[in-house]
Amino acid sequence: MHLSVIVKGMPFFTFIKKMPAFLKEYAKIRRQAALSREAFPFGKIYPCLQEKDQQSGVLAEHYFYQDLYVARKIFENKPEKHVDVGSRVDGFVAHVASFREIEVLDVRDLHIAIPSIRFTRADLSARDFSLSDYCDSLSCLHALEHFGLGRYGDPVDYEGHLPGWKNMASMLKKNGKFYFSVPIGEQRIEFNAHRVFSLSYLLKFIEQYYRIDSFAYISDGGEFIANAALDTAAISNNFGCRYGCGIFELTKR
Repeated sequence: MHLSVIVKGMPFFTFIKKMPAFLKEYAKIRRQAALSREAFPFGKIYPCLQEKDQQSGVLAEHYFYQDLYVARKIFENKPEKHVDVGSRVDGFVAHVASFREIEVLDVRDLHIAIPSIRFTRADLSARDFSLSDYCDSLSCLHALEHFGLGRYGDPVDYEGHLPGWKNMASMLKKNGKFYFSVPIGEQRIEFNAHRVFSLSYLLKFIEQYYRIDSFAYISDGGEFIANAALDTAAISNNFGCRYGCGIFELTKR
């Protein structure tokens, strides 16, 4: 773990203040991993130490394409009630709010009143979360990979993505649309930044609740590919991605 890499782009005082809590949470998730059957080996350590004190909504390189792509689909499908979980407020959520009302659930507070955006603070990774048949359209873009890693102030939980996935499926009505994206590549956790999901793992997840209407992805080189075929070869090598972005349009069975 190279100190120069960790401190880059971060005030040294912030590093000194935040690192003990990071190390404590890292030890906790390693203990949880030893007791779990989930297949997420640990990759490189990737400390993200500042987001717990920030409000919801952070830039990242995949967001430009996915935000426009999914917002356009929601515009075309015209749902009765659209709810978002944890997506970027100053990107995707803002796009949708430009033409319709959107409700946002996020583990962190949003203290700004924004027209057409209704905000509720909620932890979707909580195992006692209960909200059923709540909406006919749901999105979670580049968010599930963070559940349970403590990066945004949520409790550390090695399996935190599992209750998050189930809670969102419960929220969505039968035949409702779910727009979902996560990093794709060799499956791993880069603590405490994110998980990366293999497509084979994701498809097992998806088939429990949904049929796939369309799949798109963003390659490691930043190329956006719409309507990509999920054939055996592509699934086995994750479309050649180490850290790509898979974007699903799904319908609840």
